[in-house]
Amino acid sequence: MNFSLIGALQILFKILIFPGLLFVVVIGLFLAGIDRKLVARMQKRVGPPLRQPWFDFLKLLGKETIVPHAANKAVYLAAPVIGFTGLVVMALFIPVFGYSTFSGNGDLIVLLYLLTIPAVALIIGGSASGSPYAGIGISREMVTMMSYELPLIIILLSVARKVGGSALCFSLGQIVNWQASNGCLAFHPALIPAMLAMLLVIPAEVGTQPFDVAEAETEICEGPLIEYSGAPLAVFKLNTAMKMFIMTALFTNLFFGGVSTASLIGAGIPAIALDAVIMVLICIVVTFLSMSLIHAITARFKIEHLFKFYWTVVAGLAALSLVLVWFGL
Repeated sequence: MNFSLIGALQILFKILIFPGLLFVVVIGLFLAGIDRKLVARMQKRVGPPLRQPWFDFLKLLGKETIVPHAANKAVYLAAPVIGFTGLVVMALFIPVFGYSTFSGNGDLIVLLYLLTIPAVALIIGGSASGSPYAGIGISREMVTMMSYELPLIIILLSVARKVGGSALCFSLGQIVNWQASNGCLAFHPALIPAMLAMLLVIPAEVGTQPFDVAEAETEICEGPLIEYSGAPLAVFKLNTAMKMFIMTALFTNLFFGGVSTASLIGAGIPAIALDAVIMVLICIVVTFLSMSLIHAITARFKIEHLFKFYWTVVAGLAALSLVLVWFGL
């Protein structure tokens, strides 16, 4: 009985604290602050403090929630919660260099499906608001999803082929373990194009400039979010920050997995804590390269340019890696 209680508490800790809810929220908002600060510095501005995303989130929580008369109230209020729940579940599948809550032979396939939940939640929430600006935004969001999904699938296939050979390996845990023995995939020449493609997929998946065409504040007043306020809007903003960490953490595991301090200081809490710190540091670098730098030097894409860019340049890079690994390079 005691063992079952301890097991239940351990699972609850993983879901609510680490590597689940609290860890993802804290690091996600921290990365959002880092991103804003880096962009400001590159544009010769002081920028807000790193804790500004926390202030924004707490301020929105205290604001009044206004539901439009034309909205479907139940769907309108449920949409941000659905997206938030999907992101928390995703975090449980992403290992912190080997330490994860859920693992299996098809982690990458599960994550591929789960990654669509926040975007679908945004589409559902926008359509439930009844705003014409939201209608434009959700149509753009659907095109954006179709744009980056193809390169992302090819990237995952490239990694799966390299690690598993003809059998294809879709387990994140096995991919991390393979890199511990064979070196990080980022240093395998055949997968460098896929890594570059993944860096370009991340900002579109998160929805940061220049790939924020679905929200485009200066054009359609935040599109699907135009009618949201108060706590529901706070949750949607939090979802963006959480996805920022989840996507950079997924990139870290795919291309820089196998980094673990357990062999140096022994298995246990100190090793896990140090691994988490190393992973967050890598996520900061990835955030700078894939989001902050691109945001600072480029203007927002038009939707047709975004679609063309992902189905030609990004998909081409991913396909190049797939061809190279398929021929054993």
